[in-house]
Parts: sequence; structure tokens; C-alpha cells
Amino acid sequence: MKRTATAVWNGTIKEGKGNITTSSEVLNEAPYSYNSRFKDGPGTNPEELIASAHAGCFTMKVSADFAEAGFTPTKLETTCKVTLSDGKISKSTLILKANIEGISEEEFQKLVENSKETYPVNQALNMEIALDATLN
Repeated sequence: MKRTATAVWNGTIKEGKGNITTSSEVLNEAPYSYNSRFKDGPGTNPEELIASAHAGCFTMKVSADFAEAGFTPTKLETTCKVTLSDGKISKSTLILKANIEGISEEEFQKLVENSKETYPVNQALNMEIALDATLN
């Protein structure tokens, strides 16, 4: 399986602008710019896209791992915060809130830690991954 995205950029880094389109067209010429990346301008940015990839992939892996262990999550909600510091994407912090009946806190933490270490996006990127998981 291969997934694709195309980025187009016009102009200089600070004055230019671009757009990103994914093969699924969920992003279809989604704008991005210096301001959307380094300030609070409208549009997306690479860090936001990496954060969404981390949150989505991790949450699916948690669901799969819990199902394999015999638990059915009622709801899993993951927020991901990606840190850009000194020109390097250095850290991804996953914040998971989970509703799962019939599981102990110990088993919950064991399973989510395994998910953190084995989800595909984590395997693809070289950065620190932090996790704060709460069982509601």
C-alpha cells in the first residue's frame, strides 16, 4: 500500500505560500504558509499534519490492541501535540482519554504503553514520544 500527497510552493519562504493535496483529496489544495507554520496564520503546516497522523494511527493501534486483549473501547480520544524546536521536530505528546469497561488501570496502562511503542507512525519517525493516558 502506498499513500501520496503533493505540496506546491510559490515564492520565498516568508512571502510565499503553498498548498497540499492528498490522493484521497481529504486535503485538496489546503493552504499553508510561513505564517501558518511559525505564527498563527490560517492554513495547515507539517507539524499539524504529523500530529494528526500520530493521533489517528495511535488511536487505531490502541483499539486493535484492546480488541485483541478482549476489551471493546466505548470511546478513545487522542490529542497529539508535536513540538518544533530549533529547526527540528523533536517531540510528539499523545494525550489519550479512554472509556473501556471491565479493565483494570494496570492492564490499561500496559496495553497503551505497548500501543505507543508499536504503532506504525512511531516506527517511521525519529522523535521522542510522550504519553499521558487516562482511563475514564
